[in-house]
Amino acid sequence: MPRAVLLVVNRVKPKAVDALPRISAMIERHGLLARVIDADESPIDETAGADLIMVLGGDGTLLAQARRCVGLGLPIMGVNFGRLGFLAEFDEAALERSAPALLGDGPLPISERMMLRATVTRAGGSEPAFTSTALNDCAITAGPPYRVIEIGLSLDGNGGPTIRGDGVVVSTPSGSTAYAVAAGGPIVAPGVNGISITPIAAHSLSFRPMVVHGGVRIVLKLLHGNLADGQGGTTLVMDGQTQTPLRTGDTVTIAQHDAHLRLISNPETTFWKTLVRKMLWAATPGGSNQAVS
Repeated sequence: MPRAVLLVVNRVKPKAVDALPRISAMIERHGLLARVIDADESPIDETAGADLIMVLGGDGTLLAQARRCVGLGLPIMGVNFGRLGFLAEFDEAALERSAPALLGDGPLPISERMMLRATVTRAGGSEPAFTSTALNDCAITAGPPYRVIEIGLSLDGNGGPTIRGDGVVVSTPSGSTAYAVAAGGPIVAPGVNGISITPIAAHSLSFRPMVVHGGVRIVLKLLHGNLADGQGGTTLVMDGQTQTPLRTGDTVTIAQHDAHLRLISNPETTFWKTLVRKMLWAATPGGSNQAVS
């Protein structure tokens, strides 16, 4: 039985809009087109019997749709019309080659991806003031006026150090190659059940990034934050897209989300080949690099 596809398109990207008729026709040749929806629509309440979700956009579009769709339990794949295409592993040509297998009735190449849930409790409060999910990372950033902030860290109730600097990035393995690696964090393979904690410009030579077990409950208390006049200031940012301001005394609790994202992998490549080809992993200055067979 051919698979039915819920097709999500980011209409802000002209190349995705241009490709929509071709990809719709491709789906109908090899499977079934259940429904076409816009990436910025309200939460999805009707999947029209779809077996998988196909997202036309880029990595940012896929991140947003991961948060939007994780509760549906459907596998999701990204077709890249953005710049990098790290999470959105397919381009249009690769999709065309893989479509007969992916839209047929054979097994799908699924990569289970951890997600995080963050909850903010305001100083002196007991009820959550903000809750959101992330596929890549939860980051506390100093914000204007850009003075050093202080964050108390505890792991499963065990008090840890105070982070002094520009903030901290708490990342899934999927997000270890995003903001976290830019801040000096480790690359973590997607199958690892771990969460990385990476300080941003730590005011210490001895504070090194670390990876903890995926089941650990991470609590970050803002001991001293920045307060801008009505805007900006210290902020919790989820996947670089959803945010809420933080004030001194607020607590952010981060734990593994109950559900995993089921990401359809491009069978023509691997995580490690993508690191070499798109992230230039271990490339020498002025030289090039390629994956070893």
